Amino acid sequence: MQRGSDRMSVHRDDEMKHELQGLLRSGHPTRSEEWNDPEPAAEDDPDVMYGPVTPGRGPTYLEALRLELARNLTRGSFPAGPRELTRALRRGNAPDALVEGLDRLPHKARYDNVQELAVALTESGRSGPSGT
Repeated sequence: MQRGSDRMSVHRDDEMKHELQGLLRSGHPTRSEEWNDPEPAAEDDPDVMYGPVTPGRGPTYLEALRLELARNLTRGSFPAGPRELTRALRRGNAPDALVEGLDRLPHKARYDNVQELAVALTESGRSGPSGT
């Protein structure tokens, strides 16, 4: 029975099943050209989740904060003050800890980009009541 919503014919479906049969049975790619397969990660590969890693150095607090802010704010959010940025973070369902950090900032301050905001948040965390 033909439903009409298929993009491929019955014959093409059978061809694709035949092509994928080896992969489905073995659980790994079955290509003869080994160069075409992705190489798995080694045990001693550096963790690059937070950006480039140099020997003996992980991401600093400022770098991690800047990355989180960049994930949750767009360029269109700037320039802005803490109130506007708080609204933008809440609209984007940002983590509460990130939003609460903006409460420590001066209400009249303006930030032109994520870097300025991250530096201000880092400095306010150090000089605030819990950061001393």
